[in-house]
Amino acid sequence: MLLDSASLYFRAYYGIPPESMTAPDGTPVNAVRGLLDMIARLIRARHPGRLIACLDDDWRPAFRVAAIASYKEHRARPDGSEQVPDELNAQIPIIFDVLAAAGVAMAAAKGFEADDVIGTLAAHAEGPVEVVTGDRDLFQLVDDARGVRILYIARGVGRLEVVDEAAVSKRYQIPGRGYAAFAALRGDPSDGLPGVPGVGEKTAAALVRTFGSIEGILTAIDAGHGGWPAGSRAKLVAARRYLEAVLPVVRVASDAPVVGTDGELPARPPDPASLAALDERWELGGSLGRMMSALAVKPG
Repeated sequence: MLLDSASLYFRAYYGIPPESMTAPDGTPVNAVRGLLDMIARLIRARHPGRLIACLDDDWRPAFRVAAIASYKEHRARPDGSEQVPDELNAQIPIIFDVLAAAGVAMAAAKGFEADDVIGTLAAHAEGPVEVVTGDRDLFQLVDDARGVRILYIARGVGRLEVVDEAAVSKRYQIPGRGYAAFAALRGDPSDGLPGVPGVGEKTAAALVRTFGSIEGILTAIDAGHGGWPAGSRAKLVAARRYLEAVLPVVRVASDAPVVGTDGELPARPPDPASLAALDERWELGGSLGRMMSALAVKPG
């Protein structure tokens, strides 16, 4: 099981009012406790043999900005950092400290996003993989042959959707692993990805069904290929520079220099004293206990 950690702790933060859960010094801990409860629930429901919390080393990598300057630009502060609520920002180091003391494996890659860490670990996994995220960008990783599925938590961990190739096809009317090309064509305002002007979801899906990929579309343009959805060829010709630049932006890396462990679930915390001190300082209460109990249960 690979966790898109930021996706989880953002959802935990917005799912529980910050003022409702605070440490003795007044620091909000709603995201910390919410994340621990999510992990506990996922482990008990899915019984993973291994678990890795994947992290952003760089939330807006230079290679993606170089390709598409607008990539996540609207979410950046003047100093280049990500716009994150102060009450959540204060909790992120606590989350990392607690996971480390609990023995939960964490992985990152210098200059890459958590998505790329997930993509790399999934590509090199020897067995089935479940990716926990609320981000549709990771739908491109589904691979029935290799057993890679998405546990999509947009509606919450308790109502997660198991997304495989059939689910992607049903949702978007595209081949199961065609999501990256579909997103590039349609665009994604949340990531500052403009898409091809005049190409919406239906046309994007038709193009992916016809040509399979962005590379396939560019080849078809050069070859004078027919079969274009009505009025789409001229729009794609006009957007050629965008199409040539967009792939490294939308495509999740499978070769990031990931640093981390193999994700073995800890039967007991490696540093009980530190974990106890963190629990006392931040008053993590039942949330920490539930996660530690879940981790201690041997997968069936």
